[in-house]
Amino acid sequence: MGSTGEQLGVMKLSDALRRAQSLELDLVEIAPTANPPVCKIVDFGKYRYDIAKQEKDRRSSPAAKLKEIKFRVNIDEHDYLTKIRHGEEFLDRGNKVRVQLQFRGREMAHQEFGMQLMAKVKNDLAGMSQVEMEPKLAGRNITMTLSPLPANRRKRRFAPVVETISPNGSDAPVE
Repeated sequence: MGSTGEQLGVMKLSDALRRAQSLELDLVEIAPTANPPVCKIVDFGKYRYDIAKQEKDRRSSPAAKLKEIKFRVNIDEHDYLTKIRHGEEFLDRGNKVRVQLQFRGREMAHQEFGMQLMAKVKNDLAGMSQVEMEPKLAGRNITMTLSPLPANRRKRRFAPVVETISPNGSDAPVE
């Protein structure tokens, strides 16, 4: 390739070197195992910088994000199920989940209820995750971190409810 990006085609090594020198650039071998070998006419310093930058981006991109679900001790059953469904969805997408339970006021006197709720969450999400950090009390919060199981071992228990409406507009089944 020339300095402008156009392909120059197959040429002798001496011609390619002469062209690179005339442009005050370097001839860089890109694919040595190809037949014939593929080369580029580029600034070698800039080329190395671009390769290093691509490698760094590839390594530093996080594989999984950390999502957070917050609970309270006296959570209603429906709210609990909604949050568990969200947790399953996050885990299904390959994200880690931090489960946080917050105590307010006098709820701190009954921390055992919080630990029971965290055990229930751990049990309900067991088909989708493994515990990375066991529940522990820090201040007025109990936190636990879950990481997703491999995709072939995940089993959802609380799949989202999908409502179906019949073609005639009523909720009655169609015969």
